[in-house]
Order: sequence, then structure tokens, then C-alpha cells
Amino acid sequence: MAEDDDIRRHLVHLEVERRLAARTLQLYREAFVRLTDFAAAQTLPLREVQVHHIRRWAASLHGRGLGPRSIALVLSAWRGLYRWLGRDGLVALNPVDGVRAPKAAKPLPKALSVDLAMALADAPEATDSPTVEARDQCIVELLYGCGLRVSELVGLDLNPGGEGWIDAADATAHVLGKGSKRRGVPVGASALKALQAWLALRSELARDDEPALLVGARGARISAGQVRTRLKLRALRAGLPTHVHPHMLRHSFATHVLQSSGDLRAVQELLGHANITTTQVYTQLDFGHLSKVYDAAHPRAKKRD
Repeated sequence: MAEDDDIRRHLVHLEVERRLAARTLQLYREAFVRLTDFAAAQTLPLREVQVHHIRRWAASLHGRGLGPRSIALVLSAWRGLYRWLGRDGLVALNPVDGVRAPKAAKPLPKALSVDLAMALADAPEATDSPTVEARDQCIVELLYGCGLRVSELVGLDLNPGGEGWIDAADATAHVLGKGSKRRGVPVGASALKALQAWLALRSELARDDEPALLVGARGARISAGQVRTRLKLRALRAGLPTHVHPHMLRHSFATHVLQSSGDLRAVQELLGHANITTTQVYTQLDFGHLSKVYDAAHPRAKKRD
């Protein structure tokens, strides 16, 4: 059949010219089996498939329990096939153009519990020098205490005028966030204390001309990768049962502030989110917390004598 030959030639093209990996080729083969099965069920030649056919078949895959990402891969394989056929003039249009898979549910951000966050902040001192220990303590307190992105953290300078800095007298961190938008974030007492301890020792590690607030082992601005490594080591030392990364501390900051205050708009401002829908993911608190709030606050939840 012509359509079988089309698929065979296209797979050769993917393997020889595109040099797709063996696993990817296998997934594409499976996608083309689905396509030929759908078309054969309607005695429809592949070259005559239209947009409404593709939409119906994608919906059928969804109805059979195939996940959004798997459907997206199937559609990508089909789209590539028809694009390739179109280049040879074998089809007039690509019926898969404009057809998208269902949106995959966004996973909830992982956050530490309050107890685990406290354990990380109060981790036993390492065998590193007191200078490195003071810097790492400052990193944890600023990430968790201010909800900073790791890029905002490493962009902090010692003095005002750069991408970001901390005004200790005003207890405010001035940072440059996404979209080059500046915002001010309150710095809590624990973070200020850690900052002061680090500043007292910073000169032992930093180069004389280094403007960065936080520096690495060579005295230059610390990198995001170095921050991730230091957090991982600190979490292991604190006995945390999960891998800890900088963004997890930002998620923890947002979750804990929202749980305590219920003020979504305030959390949006603190995080520097342009759209509140981005912040709303933190409203999906665990059911146990919600139950406790309900039991404590709602008059109909309380038993009466």
C-alpha cells in the first residue's frame, strides 16, 4: 500500500537523515501504527486524512487513557510525517497543524514542612571553615526567609547600584527579578543576623575588588550551581529525607507565608509574580492543613454540648 510505503520511507528518513535515537524511533513507529489503525478502521487513505479526523483520533486516544504528554508525542510524529509528505507534494495540507494535545496538569511545587525548613536552617555546623559556614547560613536564610530566586540571590552585590543589594538598616532586599522588574522584599531578623555574621568574615574569602555579596571558594561571585551543591550538602548534614534545591526553599517560603496569612496578593508581591494565577498554585494546600483550619474556625465544625 502507498501509505505503508510512505511510513517506511519516512522512518528511513528519520533514522538516516535525522539520526533519531533508537528509543525515539520506536515511539514514532508506535505512533504510526496508531495512525494506520485509525485510518484503516475508516478505510481512509493516509494521504486523504483531514483535520477533523486527527482531532477525533486524538480525542479517542485521550478517552483510552493515554496521557497528555504521550498524545503530544503521537501528534508530533504524525505532524512530522505529513510535513515530510507535503515537501514532496504528496499531500496538499498538514492535517495535524493546529491540533494540540490536552494540557498536562502542572505538578504542585514541592515545599518543605516548617519543621524540615527549620532543621535545614539550624543544621549542625560543617567541618568547613567558619567563613564558609557563615556564608552557607546566609544563603539558606535569604532563600527561605525572603523567597528569592537563586538568580536573584547570586546577583546580590555588597553595595547598592548593581542588580540587587540588601539595605540592612531598612531590612529590605532589593532584587532584579524576571523581566528585569525590581522589587523590595522584607528581610527577617534571622536573615539579618546571618547576613551580619557573614559580612564580618566575608573579607577572608572574597577578593578585594569583588562586588558580589556572596562569593565562592576562589573569592569571586558564587554561582547558582555552587549554591545548589552547598544546599544539597547542608540538607544531608541536617538529615532531611529529600533532595533540597534553591527553588524548593522559595516554594517553602510562599507556602508557609500563605498558610499563616491567607493573603494571596501579598505572597504575589513578595514572590514578584506578574500574574496572580502563577501564585494561585500555592492555594492548593494539603487537606490535613485545611481540615485543621476548618475544625478550629468554622462554628458548624465544633460539637455542641
